[in-house]
Amino acid sequence: MFSPPTAVVSWPYFDPEYETLSSRINPPRIIIDNDSHDDATLVKVNSANKHGILLEVVQELTDLDLNISKAYIASDGGWFMDVFHVTDQQGNKIREADVLEHIQKALRTRKSKVSAEFSRCAAGKFVGAESSTEHTVLELTGKERPGLLSEVFAVVTDMNCRVHASEFWTHNKRVACMVYITDEDTSGPLTNVKKLESIKQKLHFVMQGDDERRNATTTVADGTTHTERRLHQLMLADEDYEANDQLEKSKSMAGKEEKPTVTVQTPHHQRGYSVINVRCKDRPKLLFDTVCTLTDMQFDVFHATATPDSSGPWALQEFHIRQTDGRTLSPDAEEHVKKCLEAAIERRSSKGLRLELCTSDRVGLLSDVTQIFRENGLSVTRADVSTQGDKAMDVFYVTDASGNPVDKTVEAIKRNYPILGVKEASPSSISSSPESSSSSNEQATSPLSSFLKTSESFFHGITTGWKMSTVA
Repeated sequence: MFSPPTAVVSWPYFDPEYETLSSRINPPRIIIDNDSHDDATLVKVNSANKHGILLEVVQELTDLDLNISKAYIASDGGWFMDVFHVTDQQGNKIREADVLEHIQKALRTRKSKVSAEFSRCAAGKFVGAESSTEHTVLELTGKERPGLLSEVFAVVTDMNCRVHASEFWTHNKRVACMVYITDEDTSGPLTNVKKLESIKQKLHFVMQGDDERRNATTTVADGTTHTERRLHQLMLADEDYEANDQLEKSKSMAGKEEKPTVTVQTPHHQRGYSVINVRCKDRPKLLFDTVCTLTDMQFDVFHATATPDSSGPWALQEFHIRQTDGRTLSPDAEEHVKKCLEAAIERRSSKGLRLELCTSDRVGLLSDVTQIFRENGLSVTRADVSTQGDKAMDVFYVTDASGNPVDKTVEAIKRNYPILGVKEASPSSISSSPESSSSSNEQATSPLSSFLKTSESFFHGITTGWKMSTVA
C-alpha cells in the first residue's frame, strides 16, 4: 500500500545571539564629565537603541546610590543618546576616581548585572540565578490592613524559616511584598516541596483576609528581575491605581499639593508621539519609578527631560512616547496611563514615623518587632528589611491603625508605647551633629551608630537600637 511522503516542516533558524549583536558591534560609550557643571557630574551614555534600554541605565544609576537631578534623553532611530546629571546622596559631585571608574564599568556591563549578587540586601536587590540558589523568594499581594506584616512574618517564623530581606509597599489600601527566606533546617532555600506549599497556603490565607473584591496572590519568584521593579509590576497587576471614592476623598482632604499632576495628550503636530508631563514633589528614585512603569506598560520613550522646578521642591518630567507597536494613545488609554503613573509616583511616598533598627539578626526577630507594633496600635505602611552579615538593618514607616500620623517626640513614644522600652540615648554617646562626630565617639556609641547618620533622638527596645524621624 502506497504511503504519501510525510511533509517536513522547517523553520528559519534564529540565532539567540542576534538580539545582542548590535550592542556587541557597537558597544555602549560612557563619558563622565566633571568639568561642565559645578554642582553635578554628567554621565553621557551613547549606545544602540532597544526597548527598555532607558530603564536599564536609570536603574543602574539608581542602584549605585546616585541621585539623578536632571536628565535629557534622545533615542530616535537606532541610537540612544542620554545625559544624566548625578550627585551622591548628599548632593555633591562624584569626585573619587574609583567611584567614577565603577560607574563606567557598571554601565558598560549592565546586561550582566541581572545575576548580581544578593549581598547588598537593600534597595536594588535582584531576584536572580544566584539569589534563587541561596534564598526562596516569595511574592505577595493583597489588601492592606493593620497587623498584616506581623502575620506574614509570624507564618515564616512558625515554619522555622529565617527572613533575610523583605520589601513591603502599600498604596490605595493594597499591598505588595517580596520576602527572601531560607529554611533553618538546611540553611538554604526551601527544597521541601510540602513545606513550601504549606507556607504558600498559610500566607495566601493571611494575604486574602476578608477581601471579597479581589484575590490575593502568593507565588514563588521565577526568573530574574529587579526587586523594586518587580514590586511596581506586582502593584500594577493588582490594579492599585484604581482608588475608590472614599480614598479619593481622603486624598483631596490631605491637600492638593501632595498629589502628583500627570497630563497625557497626543498633539496632531507632533511626529506621532503621545506627550506625558509630570509635576510632583522631587525625591530620590523618581525617574526610575516613572520610567519603570512606562517600560512595563510596553511604551518606548523617544525623547524625555527631567528637571527640577525653579519655583520650589518640585520635579518636572516630559516624555514623548509610543507603544512598542508604533501606535500613539487613544483617549481611553491616556486616562489609564495617567492613573498608572500617579500610582507609581505615590507608592514610594509613604508617610508616617520612620523607625530604623539595627541589631543582631535571629530567627523570629521580625515577628517579634512587628508584633509589638501591632499590639500598640501601630500600622506598618512600608518596610525595607535587610541583613548585612549577622546584623539586621531594617526601616519601618508606621502610622496609627487609622493611617494618622504618630507623635514624633520621644516623650510621646514613652507615654503611648511603653512596651517598646523607649529611652533617649545619653549625650555622651551621641554627638550634636554627624559632621562633628569623632572616630572615638563613633566607636563608643551603640551598634546602631554606624547606621544612623543624623543627631535626632534614638530610642531602644528589644535589646536593640532605634532611630525615629517623621516623613514629610
